[in-house]
Amino acid sequence: MHEIARYGLAGIRLVNGAMALLAPNTLAKRLGIETGRDSGVTYTLRLFGVRTVLLGAELFLVKDGAELNRALLRGTFIHTSDALAAARAGKNGDLPPRSAAIATAISSVNVALTFLAREPSR
Repeated sequence: MHEIARYGLAGIRLVNGAMALLAPNTLAKRLGIETGRDSGVTYTLRLFGVRTVLLGAELFLVKDGAELNRALLRGTFIHTSDALAAARAGKNGDLPPRSAAIATAISSVNVALTFLAREPSR
């Protein structure tokens, strides 16, 4: 089960990260965010994309159980902060309610996957 969760999480990270990195305006439109010349949205999404692609790639590259579990623990904190930020953005009106709910749900699923992907202690 932890292998399925590990590679599922890696795939989610790589797809979402690549989308943010390579097509930030498309992703912003899907989230209901205006992308103006001075909004900084493109820059912010690309930063998110780089980070997320690296997190996803790490799950394919790390082999050792302890090292993998440390990587997953880092991911737990990152995805939890993403979920909280998305929920707050929805509450404050920075994201449309539906978009905030989707972003919160995706990050929450990622948090759950970080727990399911951990290798059992030996």
